[in-house]
Amino acid sequence: MAISRGSGTEIIRCASFENVTSTLVKMIIGEQHHIYTVLSIIIQGRTRTGTEKGYLQLFSYDVLGGTTARDIHLGIIEVASGETFVWNDKFSFNGHEPVDFTATLTNDAAGIVKQDAIADQGSGVIQYLALQTDSTNTTYDVVITYIDQNNA
Repeated sequence: MAISRGSGTEIIRCASFENVTSTLVKMIIGEQHHIYTVLSIIIQGRTRTGTEKGYLQLFSYDVLGGTTARDIHLGIIEVASGETFVWNDKFSFNGHEPVDFTATLTNDAAGIVKQDAIADQGSGVIQYLALQTDSTNTTYDVVITYIDQNNA
């Protein structure tokens, strides 16, 4: 039986990525009117020489600056060869950006309109969660588990 993915559904999903290196790997690619809640990311170091790092990034709308497609760094990952790192702090993000607005949120009616714009995900710009390392000498295996809420 297929998993229902229609409007109003909530699905737990997982994905595995072998040999993540310096090429950006999109782990969750947003869909309009979806909310993604990351439950855990398990990263195992396959190879690493020196002080190379991995970068967990959310490509998202910057509410403070009112700017689109920003690279928001969530964490710098330093996992030695043979070691494992588990990110189990939950966080959520929308599948698409809001229709663009200027300046930051305010504590008034205009701020509420901006908050609604964020929730409405009205733009055509996809948000996504990604990982990459800063060297081809560093590779990670990754398993991510998340909830996909479809509000379309």
